[in-house]
Amino acid sequence: MAYSPRLSLESSRTLRRIAWALGKPMTKTSEDIIAYLVNSLNEDAICQTCRDKTKCGTCHFKLGNQNNKIHIKSLMKS
Repeated sequence: MAYSPRLSLESSRTLRRIAWALGKPMTKTSEDIIAYLVNSLNEDAICQTCRDKTKCGTCHFKLGNQNNKIHIKSLMKS
C-alpha cells in the first residue's frame, strides 16, 4: 500500500469494536467499511473531484466497477 493513514486512538478503538462485532480483523473490517462507503456515496460527485483520472478503469467509483460484497450491512441500523 502506498499510504498508511494513522488512526487516532478514538478511531482505532471504534474500528476494533466494529471488527469484533463482525468477527474479523481490523484490516479486513476497514476494507469492508470502505467498500460500504463506495457503494453508498454519489459516484458522480467523487468522479468530478477526482485528481487522478489515470485510474478510472479500475476505480470502484466508476459505474460497473463496484464491489457488491458488502459485509458490514448486518450491523447497520434499520
